Amino acid sequence: MKRIILLIAAMVLSGLTTQVSADESDWNKVAQALGKSGSIQPGDIYKVSLPRTDLKVTVDGVTIKPALALGSWVAFKPMGTKSMLMGDLVLTGTEIPVVMSRLLDNSIDVTAIHNHLLRSQPAIYYMHVGAEGDPIKIAHALHEALSASATPFAPPASTTQSADIDLDTKALDATLGYKGKVAGGVYQFSIPRADITRDDSMEIPPSMGMALGINFEPTGSGKAAIAGDLVLLSKEVNPVLHALHDHGIEITALHSHMINDDPHMFFMHFWANADAVQLANGLRAAIDKMNVKKG
Repeated sequence: MKRIILLIAAMVLSGLTTQVSADESDWNKVAQALGKSGSIQPGDIYKVSLPRTDLKVTVDGVTIKPALALGSWVAFKPMGTKSMLMGDLVLTGTEIPVVMSRLLDNSIDVTAIHNHLLRSQPAIYYMHVGAEGDPIKIAHALHEALSASATPFAPPASTTQSADIDLDTKALDATLGYKGKVAGGVYQFSIPRADITRDDSMEIPPSMGMALGINFEPTGSGKAAIAGDLVLLSKEVNPVLHALHDHGIEITALHSHMINDDPHMFFMHFWANADAVQLANGLRAAIDKMNVKKG
C-alpha cells in the first residue's frame, strides 16, 4: 500500500511539473511569435514591453525618455485554453492606418486611439487593443501589425540600469506615500486601485493597465517632468481634475481605454515640468480623491 501511495504521489508531482513546463513553453512560443520576450507579472499575466526607443520626442523643450511616456506594451491573461489580450501601442500618425488595418484583419479589436501628451514634437498617439483567443495566433498578428511601424523588437544595446537618479526619491516616496523604482532613467510609481474592474466578466489585474502610473523624469535642479495616467471612476474625475489643476499640473487627456469594462473607468493623463516634490504634493492631493490601496 505504501508503495502504491508513493507511486501515485510521484505521478501527481510529475503531472504538476509537466504542466508548469508546458505553461512556460507556451509563453516561450508566444514570445517567439511576437518577436520579443516578456515576463510574468502578478495575477498570472504575461507582459511584454515594447518601448519606442527609436523615437526622438520633445514636449516643451524636454526630451521624453521612453520610460516616461513612450512605452508600448501588450499583456496576456490565461483563460483556460485561450488568453485575453490587452495592450497600448505608441504610434506616429502615419503608422496608425496600416497598423490598425492589420490588427482588424486579424480579429484584434481597437478600443481607443488618442493622445496622452500635448505639444509633442512629433505628434504621438496611443492605440489601445484587446482580443481573446489563441495567444500564439494573437502574438503572430501583433507582430505582423507592429512590423508596419518602426517599433523596435530587439532588446536595447545595454540592459544595465543604474539605480541612481537626479531626484530626491526619498522625498517623493514620503510625499506620495508609496515606493517608486528607477526604470530607464525615470522614477516610476505603480499604484493599484482598491476596487476590481472586469471586462466581459474577467477580472483585470493592475498589471494589465489598471494601476495608476506616475512617472518623474529629472530635468535638473530638483525639477522633473511628470507624465502618466490616473485610473478613475466617473465620480472621481472632476475632484481629481480640480486637485491637479489647483497644483499647476496640466491635464492633457481624459478618455476611456476599454469599451466593455465594468465599472467603466476613465483615464486622466497629465503633464508638468517643475519642482519634483511640489508636483508630488499635487499628485498626492489627487490620489486622496481616489479609491486606491494604501502604500
